Amino acid sequence: MKRPTGTGRTLERGAPGFDDAVLGTSFNARDPGHRPRVLVQANTAADVVAAVNRARRDNLTISICSGGHSWAQNHLRDGNLLLDLSRLNAIEVDTDNHVARVGPGCWSVDLDTRLRRHGLFFPVAHAPDVGLGGFLLQGGFGWNSRQVGLGCENVVGLDLVLADGSQVHASEQENADLYWAARGAGPGFFAVVVRYHLKLHARPRFCGMLAQVFAMQHLEDVFAWADAVGAQVSRNVEFQLLLTPSAMGIFKPGIEVLAPVMADTWREARAAVAFVKHNPLRRKASFTTPLLPASTALLSWAASFTHFPARMHWCADNIWTNAPIADLLPGIRAVADTLPPAPSHALWLNWYPPARRDDMAFSLEGNRYFAVYGEWKHARDDARYANWATEQMTRMSAHGLGSQLADENLGRRPAHFMAPANLQRLDSIRAARDPDRRFCSWMGRPDLLQ
Repeated sequence: MKRPTGTGRTLERGAPGFDDAVLGTSFNARDPGHRPRVLVQANTAADVVAAVNRARRDNLTISICSGGHSWAQNHLRDGNLLLDLSRLNAIEVDTDNHVARVGPGCWSVDLDTRLRRHGLFFPVAHAPDVGLGGFLLQGGFGWNSRQVGLGCENVVGLDLVLADGSQVHASEQENADLYWAARGAGPGFFAVVVRYHLKLHARPRFCGMLAQVFAMQHLEDVFAWADAVGAQVSRNVEFQLLLTPSAMGIFKPGIEVLAPVMADTWREARAAVAFVKHNPLRRKASFTTPLLPASTALLSWAASFTHFPARMHWCADNIWTNAPIADLLPGIRAVADTLPPAPSHALWLNWYPPARRDDMAFSLEGNRYFAVYGEWKHARDDARYANWATEQMTRMSAHGLGSQLADENLGRRPAHFMAPANLQRLDSIRAARDPDRRFCSWMGRPDLLQ
């Protein structure tokens, strides 16, 4: 989804430019064939209120788009009202109280860049053009989240438009049920966030990354080593393995061992990533880089250029898992052997969550996260690749705990994404706050598994 230009308008189905405007709300270039009855490009919170009231008057359901990075294109539905919030992208930074107030359409890189000027930090998304709206609702797995918490844990308040058109503020002290629900409901949230209030942190003085690259023939050894050291990795390191058909530097199928790190000193950062540089497999590596300083914005743009280019057709899916590595390796090898052409890739993230999280809708995670991203340029290849991610994660699902909503594929593969008790509580809040189910929800639910 491109940056919005010009004043937003309301487009009815069949109007000139309607299809282009609707498909332009999605980062995924695939056309799922779904079209709303009306597209509302909101410029202000008042526009959002008017759109919700129109949906009530015309008995339309509402889907919402902030930045368009939903791989599953959850916001594209038939015959409804599509609410585009990308123009609600203002940023206000209160440096005295370490709070930012941002619109849901704000790009992650824009907030990160603004905060950097003040020496402040928020765990924004890793991709620069991810809108904060959907990112924070689904949990918010951002830069340094292992250290400072999920993005949603750093949300201290939300300004909302409810299904009846009323405007409210939600926090721990006010409309606490909505505050609980907004932190983890993802596309199942039943209100419109028009502004977030975010807790900020002091910015670490050093940010950088060390990388090590292996040919794909070493997959089993590399993953076994990564699994063995995972629990001991410092929380300020985002230790990950990337399977790619064209690994950096060797330009053939390989494994990129990546260790982004944020710390107060270079010495601290170097010590935190030393386990990669000195791992017992280092002689098998094609090369190892030194620890190189790089801002989060630079790392984000680099990843976007190499792995998330614009106007690609996408399929994605994922699992959380605590399974023994021996049980997972056959599935990981199958992913590596069937990857669609670059820049398709698969991500193994060493997560190891803290022992305690805030009480919120978000409630499912594991020690390791494995996600697959298929991407291709042409619609003629949709039939060839569209189900690849689903097939791979279906094969591994018996070893998984469930899915993360950031890379959800619930329309094709319903999976658990929340603790059952939390999902039941969320349904109760929805029944009270959106009794007519005005807002569209997930495309699939874990209920379908029972």
